[in-house]
Amino acid sequence: MTDAKQSTDGAQHIVHPLEPVFDARSRVLILGTMPSPVSRQVGFYYGHPQNRFWPTLAALFDESLPQGNDERTAFALRHGIALWDVLASCTIVGASDASIRDAVANDLSRIFDAAPIERVFATGTKASALYAKLCEPVYGRPAIALPSPSAANARMRLDDLVEAYRVIQA
Repeated sequence: MTDAKQSTDGAQHIVHPLEPVFDARSRVLILGTMPSPVSRQVGFYYGHPQNRFWPTLAALFDESLPQGNDERTAFALRHGIALWDVLASCTIVGASDASIRDAVANDLSRIFDAAPIERVFATGTKASALYAKLCEPVYGRPAIALPSPSAANARMRLDDLVEAYRVIQA
């Protein structure tokens, strides 16, 4: 369950409520920062209907858009993709990565010990920075920064995101 305590500035302390998605065939790990309020509500990664993560991957792999949590899980696993977030907990205002404070990293060894992860990617500037600060020194694995698929990243069109995400197929 989400441990959410709201402060006077609208910030909430959130404990990551979602399990990672991976299996023994996962070769690529894609990390965000922390699930948004909508993603926490629907119980899955990149769950906001305006987030372009799933449309980007569907276009990248030339498949139809996966619908619902089960289809999205199957899609990710079929393509050797593990999903989780850099943070186990933080204080955050809504979905604003810029507001994150009190960041505590997830124990990524759960995935690294169970899957042959070849490359790590972080979606967005904040996820990349937090990974570099909190995780890379522990695991010795650098992450490749990907642009945020959030609708708030309006400067990136879907075609631009697909091109940027092509690196996960390499």
